[in-house]
Amino acid sequence: MTTPDHTAPALKPTPDLRWSGLSHRGKIRPNNEDSYLALAFDGQELRRLGKIGDACSSNSDFIFAVSDGMGGAKSGEFASRITVEKITLLLTKSFKLSASGMSSGFTDIFLEVFQSIHYELLKLGYSYDECRGMGTTLTLGWLTPGWLYFGHIGDSRLYYLPQSGGINQLTHDHTHVGYLRRQGQINEREARTHPMRNALHQALGAGHQFIDPQFGAVALTPGDHFVICSDGLVDGLWERQIEELIRTPSAAEKKLSPAERLVVASLENSGQDNTTALAFELIASPAPTAALTLNSKKPKRAAPQR
Repeated sequence: MTTPDHTAPALKPTPDLRWSGLSHRGKIRPNNEDSYLALAFDGQELRRLGKIGDACSSNSDFIFAVSDGMGGAKSGEFASRITVEKITLLLTKSFKLSASGMSSGFTDIFLEVFQSIHYELLKLGYSYDECRGMGTTLTLGWLTPGWLYFGHIGDSRLYYLPQSGGINQLTHDHTHVGYLRRQGQINEREARTHPMRNALHQALGAGHQFIDPQFGAVALTPGDHFVICSDGLVDGLWERQIEELIRTPSAAEKKLSPAERLVVASLENSGQDNTTALAFELIASPAPTAALTLNSKKPKRAAPQR
């Protein structure tokens, strides 16, 4: 006689991370030199994420990255694709460091990744005429429980929209115009029309002998939003518009994913360049209803284990 199994089924973890990504070649460029990457990985497996999805961030680490290639013919497209492929290979090898606490070692991990990609692009540029001068920007975020670590070079951007409100550009545009804006010498409107706005001081490859990427970290709070984008997106959107599309979309815009909202709006306003957006957020828990608050007793805090 078989004894019935009354074991309750394991509850599926509630998703607390949501993402979306989209890349478009724009209205003028014949090909798309932008690439983006969304990955989840742990000690057992690596998974490429779809364009839209959600997950529990306590079970895996996540990689989000945007790369904007440059160079003659299709070498810019090749450069950005090489970049995201090497990220997939290099960062996942470092998972054990993440699992043991990455706060002291993430800059070393990122620097190795950036330098490896840089030297690979330089080598290809020296070896093949069609690859000469090719390079790419790279803005990369590594989301691990409680933190987002980021690395950056070029003029793609990482925006942080904290739960408390506002929008902050975490990355520095590695251009003369970016420097002028950080110094307060020009404003956002002047930066967008400056004749040297596209002149990069730093990139991976592109004949640069030395690179000095920017690295940083942000402590995460439920309700935080992030956007990684290529410069084509900000060519068509003001920062105020990016914040509105993420935080307060219209009824029609809510039918689109956050990345779709951003790319569609940017294309409507400009579309002069390849346009890419990768948006992700820490899902805030819904506030309890009044009825639940009144009728539920506050649970006692468990005594610490000794």
